Amino acid sequence: MATVTTMKTVDFVTNCVAVATDMLKLPTHNMWLDYDREADVLYMSFRKPQRATTTIETDNDILIRKDGKNIVGLTILNVSSRQ
Repeated sequence: MATVTTMKTVDFVTNCVAVATDMLKLPTHNMWLDYDREADVLYMSFRKPQRATTTIETDNDILIRKDGKNIVGLTILNVSSRQ
């Protein structure tokens, strides 16, 4: 049985593997990602429920969500315009 793989599929898989490889370098065991296309916002949570007690706003449109000393999530604004 022959398998036909399109370049679109190959590119998708290659990008996913690259992301997975980078994620393994993070000091967290779990991660949840949610992307809001309309708002162009990526939500990254490192635990569920996230329940942050503090939000730190950075100069580059990133919100760091913390619970005490622990970072529990990131909110990345205008994510599609980043490289």
